[in-house]
Amino acid sequence: MIVVTGAAGFIGSCMVTKLNNKGVKDIVMVDDFSRTEKHPNMANKSYREKVDRTQFFHWLRMNAGQVDFIFHIGARTDTTEFNMAIFDELNLNYTKDVWKSCCEFGIPMVYASSAATYGDGLLGYNDDDPALSFQLKPLNPYGISKNEFDKWALQQTHTPPRWCGLKFFNVFGPNEYHKGRMASVVFHAFNQAVGGINGQAEKQKNGQTEGIVKLFRSHNPDYPDGGQVRDFIYVKDVVDVMYFLMNQPVDSGIYNLGTGRARTFLDLANSVFAALNLPAAIQFIDTPMDIRDKYQYFTEARMEKLRLAGYVKPFYTLEEAVEEYVQGFLVDGIHY
Repeated sequence: MIVVTGAAGFIGSCMVTKLNNKGVKDIVMVDDFSRTEKHPNMANKSYREKVDRTQFFHWLRMNAGQVDFIFHIGARTDTTEFNMAIFDELNLNYTKDVWKSCCEFGIPMVYASSAATYGDGLLGYNDDDPALSFQLKPLNPYGISKNEFDKWALQQTHTPPRWCGLKFFNVFGPNEYHKGRMASVVFHAFNQAVGGINGQAEKQKNGQTEGIVKLFRSHNPDYPDGGQVRDFIYVKDVVDVMYFLMNQPVDSGIYNLGTGRARTFLDLANSVFAALNLPAAIQFIDTPMDIRDKYQYFTEARMEKLRLAGYVKPFYTLEEAVEEYVQGFLVDGIHY
């Protein structure tokens, strides 16, 4: 039996699909299932049962002997939330309880960390030096909560039989329809661009023309507008790596999960227009003040550690991933 927390969310629901596609149906889905906007993510999935996240540890104590692996993907991921108590409860302390349960019952686990732990990136993006985690200064409470758990995990002498923390970089792909402001730039760019497809290019909304993709203006003189770069990774690559880690005896520890190749937001926007067979139309807007001083201008995963652990499958290029996501999912509102 495989447990997936955050199973109704973006990456978690895609992980359930990955397992189903591999013939695995003995899955327990853990989440807060009260959010109706997430329900389509669970449609057409095969699983044993759903367990509310507040009841999970009671359920696990009763069923631990049947659990072979836990993917702990569930978390509060809103980078604009500044109430640290929320992150302490849902990201830090809940994950500690998952860890302790895996220790007690001898269950291997993969958990979701984040590239947000790297802060402004001045210390680099090296996942091969555990000491780096204790020097990092994340830029928001979300990143702090993820880094605090990474540090806690690295200090533990009592560990699950095998564990991996994955520092997700900029993940995009199907099943993020419910994420609102926190959805990927690909998702938002598509929804802005389709104004042109729907014949609404002249319609004004909030003072700006639909059919135009809006990117943040650079407020850093070292980067041109649209030249901010991220390591964008397709969610199908993410779940492929997680499946690999479940099935291969890799060394326990923290691993980056990006492509290892940073791309600009202009590249991304142009890829969305290309996937829609439309001419590019891009407008730059000011970065919101509430995130401006916490904005990352460059992220790029060092991927040697995962490759040396035996993961050799090539990642989707940005263009390949955007084309599949737009044409295979977004155009018709399809879930994965």
